[in-house]
Amino acid sequence: MTSLRFVQVDAFADRPFTGNPAAVMPLDAWLPDEILQAIAMENNLSETAFTVPDQSGEADYELRWFTPGTEVALCGHATLASGHVLMAGDRVRFRTRQAGVLSVARDGDGLALDLPATFVKPAEHESLLDVLGTPNAELSLSYRGAEATAIVLVEDEAAVRRCAPDMRALREIELMAIVTAPGDTHDVVSRVFVPAWGVDEDPVTGSAHAALTPFWAERLGRERFTAYQASSRGGLVACRAAGERVILGGRCVTVIEGEMRI
Repeated sequence: MTSLRFVQVDAFADRPFTGNPAAVMPLDAWLPDEILQAIAMENNLSETAFTVPDQSGEADYELRWFTPGTEVALCGHATLASGHVLMAGDRVRFRTRQAGVLSVARDGDGLALDLPATFVKPAEHESLLDVLGTPNAELSLSYRGAEATAIVLVEDEAAVRRCAPDMRALREIELMAIVTAPGDTHDVVSRVFVPAWGVDEDPVTGSAHAALTPFWAERLGRERFTAYQASSRGGLVACRAAGERVILGGRCVTVIEGEMRI
């Protein structure tokens, strides 16, 4: 049997059992894709991040992310978690296959995650709003970014919290669906649904805030704001728009460390 290092981290969290859990598994070399997918299914977390040392000179590590069902193009919280586990100095850089080079840096008593922004524009979809149970919402779809994304703007935080999608129907729509509104306590509140990618409701989603940051920066008229993802675990994200990039701030807590034997 082969032993692999396993670290489970609650990302965008300042205490255990909040934020979004991610598995981080540093490897010496890539395993076959079917093994990576089987490990992610075994972990049964929204994301498992795998890294290997980067040989290109562009970054410190290569990074890939798998849900229990598929490999994804971009995952923010598992990148933040990977930085938490692997950072030796003030910054660590990750080379990814579809999202370019990402970095995690120390930022006071937390971490700052640098991601490519996702941009959306008003659009229509034949069934998404009905499937989400938000027929009167304003819909925007991504036209540039790493992942196919929908932002669904509803009237207030209460509407975000009572959103109850038809998950069976939503599983057939290949989009990350973000339901959002102005927050009562924080500037912005959201929930994120991605059953088509193996996660019904994601607890706290960095890649969703790569889209929410430019979307809300324009509406709020400022580059910086705070966002709360109102899942059952909940998590706070400090957002800053930086042109084609976004900077997301948060903390991480290690909750499990050990080894997986395969």
